[in-house]
Amino acid sequence: MDSIQTAGTGLSGDDSGAEGTAGTVIRVAIADDNAVVRMGIRSLLGTADDVRVVGEAGDGLAAVALAKAKKPDVMLLDVRMPRQDGVVSAREVTQHTRVLMLTYSDSAEVISAAVQAGALGYLVHGNFSEDELLSAVRMAARGFGTFSAQAVAALSRPVATAASRAAQFGLSEREADVMELVARGAANTAIARQLYISEKTVKNHINHIFAKLGVTSRGHAVALWLGDPQG
Repeated sequence: MDSIQTAGTGLSGDDSGAEGTAGTVIRVAIADDNAVVRMGIRSLLGTADDVRVVGEAGDGLAAVALAKAKKPDVMLLDVRMPRQDGVVSAREVTQHTRVLMLTYSDSAEVISAAVQAGALGYLVHGNFSEDELLSAVRMAARGFGTFSAQAVAALSRPVATAASRAAQFGLSEREADVMELVARGAANTAIARQLYISEKTVKNHINHIFAKLGVTSRGHAVALWLGDPQG
């Protein structure tokens, strides 16, 4: 369908979305903080004989632990999750399995960051069919990436770099690193762990960032950082 585009390496032919060969079962893990969404995805995947859900996670840290423990063939990973967001988690999860982002976020910044973190594909909820999701899972298991039209469009647009935004707001390199993670929804504890600094240092950086941006909330800081001065 026109709403979905695929990419990949190492494979050829026109059957990349077909069901797996007889006896081959694709083991899938689901990470999303919304239990209803997880239930819906599990139910959808359950309609396919060649796909089996081996575990679920409700936050980013649990997703990493699940990937390490189960080593699924594919993990469906949401972006906005508590404790640690999906983009940050993807960096670790991709060491154990192939990642297909499955989320409501169609931000160009987030999509670009997810791909840089190692995500193989990116699907936006409400913009793919049941068959397209199953096809995306099968192709991910074989090394192909699948992208919703919104993701393709976002990746085709130039995205301001963290360095250019840091220069615009007068942030240091470390403050820019912190602000990037804040913009992805990471909590202070996750930022501290990702950057190998203390949580107190993270709070100090955020206070300095707020002062330089002239804001008093994370939401307004993220809005300015991502280019929406109205917040």
